[in-house]
Amino acid sequence: MKKFKQFLESTAETNRMDAAEIKRQKKHLLDKAKEYQDQADREKMQGSQGGAAEAKGKAFVSAANNLKEEVELDEASPAWQRKEGKSASGGLNRKGIASYRRANPGSKLSMAVTTKPSKLKKGSKAAKRRLSFCRRMSGMKSKLTSAKTARDPNSRINKSLRKWNC
Repeated sequence: MKKFKQFLESTAETNRMDAAEIKRQKKHLLDKAKEYQDQADREKMQGSQGGAAEAKGKAFVSAANNLKEEVELDEASPAWQRKEGKSASGGLNRKGIASYRRANPGSKLSMAVTTKPSKLKKGSKAAKRRLSFCRRMSGMKSKLTSAKTARDPNSRINKSLRKWNC
């Protein structure tokens, strides 16, 4: 019974678990509850009360029900992976870039070069960044996306290419 109580206390530490671990642990608890319920049923058939096994089974079921069902998406993923970190016109907004930098220390991710190519000084750092991005993303558009996505003006890749004036 001591180990059982320790096990129940350890289930309170689920705040640090990911969704897959929570599901695995919940399944384990329900399996244990089923075992104890079966044991209680066998004891009842033999003529005894079966109360201790039944109580353990109920405790396992309640422990399984107390586990967090799933991890919230907002808590689990950074802003750059969600809508709030993405710009409607394509690419990431300031919040998305800030969350990407927090998730990836040492990152040099910066805002898009939205200046028109005619306004950029030829050979400048911004012009080189823009040209590099346009070449790289145009290749991705043709090689790594479906024909439907490549034609869709509202796809993320087409919005980004428009934003960068590619």
